[in-house]
Amino acid sequence: MIFISCGKQNQPAPSLSSTNPPASFSYNSLKVNGLYNGFNYTNVNIKPVIKISFTAPVNHTSVANGVSLKTKTGVITTYSATYENNDSTIVISPISLQPITQYALAISTDLQSSKNGSLQSAITVQLTTAIDSTNKFPVVSDDQLLDLVEKQTLKYFWDFGHPTSGLARERNTSGDVVTTGGTGFGVMAIVAGINRNFITRADGLARMQKMVSFLKNTAQSFHGAFPHWMNGATGAVVPFSAQDDGADLVETAYLTQGLLTARQYFNGASAAETGLRTDINTLWSNVEWDWFRQNNQNTLFWHWSPNYAWSTNMQVNGWDEALITYVLAASSTTHAIPKNVYDNGWALNGGIKNGNTYYGVKLPLGPALGGPLFFAQYSFLGIDPNSLADAYASYDVQNKAHTMINYNYCVANPKTYNGYSADCWGLTASDIQDGYTASSPTNDVGVIAPTAAIASLPYTPVQSMQALKFFYYKLGDKTWGQYGFYDAFNLTNVWFADSYLAIDEGPIIVMTENYRSGLLWNLFMSCPEIKTGMKGLGFTSPKL
Repeated sequence: MIFISCGKQNQPAPSLSSTNPPASFSYNSLKVNGLYNGFNYTNVNIKPVIKISFTAPVNHTSVANGVSLKTKTGVITTYSATYENNDSTIVISPISLQPITQYALAISTDLQSSKNGSLQSAITVQLTTAIDSTNKFPVVSDDQLLDLVEKQTLKYFWDFGHPTSGLARERNTSGDVVTTGGTGFGVMAIVAGINRNFITRADGLARMQKMVSFLKNTAQSFHGAFPHWMNGATGAVVPFSAQDDGADLVETAYLTQGLLTARQYFNGASAAETGLRTDINTLWSNVEWDWFRQNNQNTLFWHWSPNYAWSTNMQVNGWDEALITYVLAASSTTHAIPKNVYDNGWALNGGIKNGNTYYGVKLPLGPALGGPLFFAQYSFLGIDPNSLADAYASYDVQNKAHTMINYNYCVANPKTYNGYSADCWGLTASDIQDGYTASSPTNDVGVIAPTAAIASLPYTPVQSMQALKFFYYKLGDKTWGQYGFYDAFNLTNVWFADSYLAIDEGPIIVMTENYRSGLLWNLFMSCPEIKTGMKGLGFTSPKL
């Protein structure tokens, strides 16, 4: 049989290429400077060689749209591209990366093969460049460096004190909000600054008079105790939290520690210095330490509110940063507490003892692994821990052990954070990216605060100087500013704070000066009331 197809026998057959798209291709392998480490690379040099291989040759013209290199903040970084393995490997060579910066090398599905096939799945390679090991500032002697650190840090309290009251602003962005405890630290910093001839005694005295007059005549207080925060222009309470809108006994203790130190320093016979001492004694006498036992309980309570009374119900129990509160409460000549309040409330009848060994160091007191380093610093700006002991511990042993555990933990770096080392250590309360936390070995988020290691100079002088030099010389262009060291940094996420906090600035200058001369320790421990009070609590020291 013969079949005749009319009109179609001369048309061409359909083309396969018009119905089937080009075959897709996929990622095959990756090497950065010859090594594969997944898709995240740290300590990369500023001119790395990045080789990305695919299962098919790459269309050169698609690379510009398909491959991008940007910083974490979205800044486009230029690169050159060459090819190997018959064009199936792209060799990316960044023109010039910046040190300590995060970059994302993104390969999108816009990348095409030489046959115009699409990349099946996008990939991103994270690159963090290494620290530039060159010195950012000229090398000076250790003594000159410590002078510089003290002088520059003092500027926070001197230049940035509130213009009306002279009190220390909470932080460099806090406007009218001043801090009671940070002011106490600042008072001690000013004494150190006068002693180092950074400011004159007359100027220091005038600033001190301004501060003390404001506290005595303007600032709100409650049973002699001041709030955590107040308005530096009006003296009105600025609530620290919802129900913390009244007295803060621990912050008041930090303030009083500073004021008593200043009282001992300004010991001249002039009317101005005599008047300052009288005003400080008035503030000191007004604090009703015993009232904060909340109806004669054998413990002190941290807060009292005119609106919420004792609702926070937070006891001041050790071991933490508040030893100075009990020392001052026992030393008061007007509102003293008895020894059993210290033993029961602070020492928890021995419950503050630890005795375990961490990272090769036995810890006498406190929580596991020691807690944040401010525990060993805030109360000991004035209290000299050297050869100081009571029924519970030897305090130079305690503070050195605490600091060495913190140091050894950072060197061991169990969480493998970038940058932790013998050069770069110190966990304490500080700003973190998008927040604030009390960093410690049990709450380690990868953030180092310069104050932690530097204010540990009396306890770990070798390790602290090593860290200080690293912060200043190697990271200095990112960590050192107008008022000394910025608050904190994270080399894993590449974040550097631009903030300064009074409670972190103060311990840097005060503990540096105590390390060098013992000045603030000698002044505070010379207070006759402190000698009597600490002896009454069972402390022994050559200075009592």
